[in-house]
Amino acid sequence: MNRRDPAAAAPPRIGLLAAGPLDAITDVAGVTVGHETLDDGPVQTGVTVIHPHGLDPYRHKVPAGAAVINGFGKSVGLVQMAELGQIETPIALTNTFSVSAVAQAQIRDCMRANPETGRALPTVNPLVLECNDGFLNDIQRMAVGDGHYRRACDGAGPQVLQGAVGAGRGMSSFQLKGGIGTASRRVALRHGSHCTVGALVLANYGLLPQLVWGGRAIGAAVAAALGDVPHLQRGPEKGSIIMVLATDAALDARQLGRLALRAAAGLARTGSVYGHGSGDIALAFSTAYTLPHLPEVPMPAVSLVHEALLDGLFQAAADSVEQAIVHALWHAQPVSGRDGHQRPALRDLLSNLF
Repeated sequence: MNRRDPAAAAPPRIGLLAAGPLDAITDVAGVTVGHETLDDGPVQTGVTVIHPHGLDPYRHKVPAGAAVINGFGKSVGLVQMAELGQIETPIALTNTFSVSAVAQAQIRDCMRANPETGRALPTVNPLVLECNDGFLNDIQRMAVGDGHYRRACDGAGPQVLQGAVGAGRGMSSFQLKGGIGTASRRVALRHGSHCTVGALVLANYGLLPQLVWGGRAIGAAVAAALGDVPHLQRGPEKGSIIMVLATDAALDARQLGRLALRAAAGLARTGSVYGHGSGDIALAFSTAYTLPHLPEVPMPAVSLVHEALLDGLFQAAADSVEQAIVHALWHAQPVSGRDGHQRPALRDLLSNLF
């Protein structure tokens, strides 16, 4: 791997595969991302929304699979998604206590677009994933509402802000400032064809002494330099990470579940041990085809990627997840939140330590 010095002016470049032009999940054509950030004293939180395409996801579902690496989480929608292998709303990320509010916002959105939802038409399966931002954010205020989700959806586009934005505003990673990160990798298949795998993470996990930065174990040095300061947690990990993978490769739900599992390889490279209190969940979807809502519409006849050709996609998943985590830490700014709690930014520390 091309590993740069921690104090360099750019984050480490992970792996040998080429990145897409944006080095973001939105390098998968049609995928857009939007944020709504709440930054008001003790309220440090928000919503991030990933749209798989520009169509109504209820009527034009995308195939998906998930991997629960450690299930300490409070998500909505994963059970039905796992059973049917499809997504029918945008993917929403937020804090733990805002899951229900965002799920209701997704239901209302679907009813506005499809007034017979839950009547002549089936109910909708909202999909909301979460991490606990309660160290920086006064989570009991339950500040996220319908309008915040709507604005995140309306603001979605191909350019992805990273760091302490959207759902990542109040998140901590390795006891430093964490948040949103994204990356992508290009994969050669066969006969000159290529595909893209993109990752977006909500990073809120890790103990500082365990931090590995682009292949270099720097956590102990960072912890020693910071000394005995209040924000350093002593004891077991109590964080989480959500990892969302998108690809334009034609995969079915089972294959996407296999792809999602490889996110764990990228996560482990950063020093994570999937601690007892950490909710580590990965989700993967394909934009290569859509699945119709109405039974009168024929199912697509899709030529899937052969199982023996998945290794490149697995490598891209691991590399893009690690890169996205690096980007989340690199782009994060220091944040002060409830009760005077603070998280410093890794980027500010590196030049002083190395």
